Amino acid sequence: MNLETSIEYVKGIGPEKAKLIKNVLGISTVEDLLDFYPLRYLDKSKVHKISQLKNVSTDVQLKGKITSIQEIQTGKIKRLSAKFNDDTGSMDLVWFQYSKWLKEQIPVNKEIYIFGKINVFNNQFSMPHPEIEVEEKKESDNRLRPIYPSSEKLTKRGLNQKFFQTVLKNICKEIPNLIEENMPEYMMKHFKFLSRQHTYLNIHFPKDIEHFEKANYRLKFEESFFFQLGYALKKLHHKTQSHGNPFPIVGDFFTGFYANNLPFDLTGAQKRVLKEIRQDMKKPIQMNRLLQGDVGSGKTMVALLTMLIAMDNGFQSCMMAPTEILAQQHYNGIKDLLIGTDINVRLLTGSTKASERKIIHEQLENGELSILIGTHAVLEDKVKFKNLGLAIIDEQHRFGVAQRAKLWAKNKIPPHILVMTATPIPRTLAMSFYSDLDVSVIDEMPVGRKPIITAHRREKDRAYVYNFCREEIQKGRQVYFVYPLIEESETLDYKNLMVGLENVMDNFPKYNVTMLHGKMKPDEKDAAMSYFASGKAEIMVATTVIEVGVNVPNASVMVIESAERFGLSQLHQLRGRVGRGAEQSYCILMTSDKLSSDSRTRIKTMTETNDGFKISEVDMKLRGPGDILGTQQSGVVDFKRLDLIEDSAIIKLTKKTVDKILENDPLLTRADNQLIKNYYLRYYRGKNKWSKIS
Repeated sequence: MNLETSIEYVKGIGPEKAKLIKNVLGISTVEDLLDFYPLRYLDKSKVHKISQLKNVSTDVQLKGKITSIQEIQTGKIKRLSAKFNDDTGSMDLVWFQYSKWLKEQIPVNKEIYIFGKINVFNNQFSMPHPEIEVEEKKESDNRLRPIYPSSEKLTKRGLNQKFFQTVLKNICKEIPNLIEENMPEYMMKHFKFLSRQHTYLNIHFPKDIEHFEKANYRLKFEESFFFQLGYALKKLHHKTQSHGNPFPIVGDFFTGFYANNLPFDLTGAQKRVLKEIRQDMKKPIQMNRLLQGDVGSGKTMVALLTMLIAMDNGFQSCMMAPTEILAQQHYNGIKDLLIGTDINVRLLTGSTKASERKIIHEQLENGELSILIGTHAVLEDKVKFKNLGLAIIDEQHRFGVAQRAKLWAKNKIPPHILVMTATPIPRTLAMSFYSDLDVSVIDEMPVGRKPIITAHRREKDRAYVYNFCREEIQKGRQVYFVYPLIEESETLDYKNLMVGLENVMDNFPKYNVTMLHGKMKPDEKDAAMSYFASGKAEIMVATTVIEVGVNVPNASVMVIESAERFGLSQLHQLRGRVGRGAEQSYCILMTSDKLSSDSRTRIKTMTETNDGFKISEVDMKLRGPGDILGTQQSGVVDFKRLDLIEDSAIIKLTKKTVDKILENDPLLTRADNQLIKNYYLRYYRGKNKWSKIS
């Protein structure tokens, strides 16, 4: 037997069960079975009494006797019921799915142990589908009994906990021939690790709690270590092999703008980030930097100043956004900032007219056009640059790997890359999944910005909310009403939006109301947005189209209808559409009276903090890391033991360990690092889409 052996050849399985296990659990080899870790453990030293069962919610063990068995027919449904007694009381054992063989195997009037989950109905306890062990067979068992992931489909066919425990026991006997070490002696001693063989034995059948904890820690460390190693090698390769155009000059474009056009003083965080970018671009190595900054923190200004440095060095820049509205927003903002300069900026999207496109293509190729802002349209083969030196991507998780690669190919020497995101990424996630990028964070808001006040209101408060909105409008402010729009129920949501629009118009008859939603044509969206931005409309009723890319400093109130239907990061992004001026702004979360536990947590978090990074941590706990990364990357989160939320200390430690190892041995050529290198090449190469060592 080896790790690649098919499970059908494992004692106790065979072809038929192997097929079922593969279909249900995706397990096909001995290695898959070894990595099929228990969900939890039942402490077999603990035996409950029936009289103690009131507040027990986990699987329990009881000792007693079955005194009688009977088959009960209710209509077409037949079930098997047994009476179980101990010295404190009695309860029913129930089997809804059973065979004649099972019925014959149940021991009557013998001392037994039963395991399972307790149900309570009318103060009567019962245990459905218990697992039974006769007392004399029990003594040699481990104290901690593994409970494996399962399903009804498997248990119906007899592949229950007892089956998996027996199979894994058989495999664990072979561990000395199956499992090899992957950590060098110096790491084993430093971290006081269990050997890999003892790790697997104690994750499946722990000797005691202490041995389980050591085994669990080792597996978590290992997962994080090799994952981090892949990204660190990628980053190292990039820094040593990836050529870029050096930008040594900070000249007239940058200094002239800084002296004459800068509308406000940069924050300390903006200055720090610019310095980091500047240091990167001085080198003849392609910059690969992630810029994180909360909504309204001033990322666009940093992006423009970086583009001006590119111009000072004789290079063009492009900035790519995932939606037309966001691209338009960046274009308007940058164009306004450059008023009074002779810098040529253009916008290229799917709706750009053919005549305009022709001019853009010509000016890009002859070098007249210095800055291009656009959507996916920038990636088209027809779009050719004279000398693209800087590519900025906003919200990069919305672009696929192949799309981004097209942008790199727009110049012989790849452009410097600045990736921006207004979706704060939890620290552990950034360390894990963006560790091949250098990370800059703008963690300071521009001077004069007041924190947005967020309140939770219910339907009974609607008259009060409307009255508050009227007061704000009378002060000269503007108001957003946002309605959810979810693709699966688009028709119904569109109807709700129209009802909402009518409702707002009925309650605010004196004021102009405009509407914005995703089904409108681009020019209709622009017209609605301009109408609101100009102040001609006091109220905008919209869907989440306004989540990104809408900047109206005079808007001071955001009312989010059915706020419980929005995700936490979406609520935070929507809230960021107000509070962009000097006046106090408000976000009102309207919900129904009945909220799920997760909805309550989201609403409470929003009312308690404006900090996007704190919000992102809560969001990750609720949704998991895959969703935070976006659909493009959800498949990469396949850790079996490591938890990106709970195990941040392990992630930090493994990152530090990897960095130290590669500092001394960048290509893992030292003899004492061969175990690491060989294991990485065998199991992790390609998992994070890269491997340059051989």
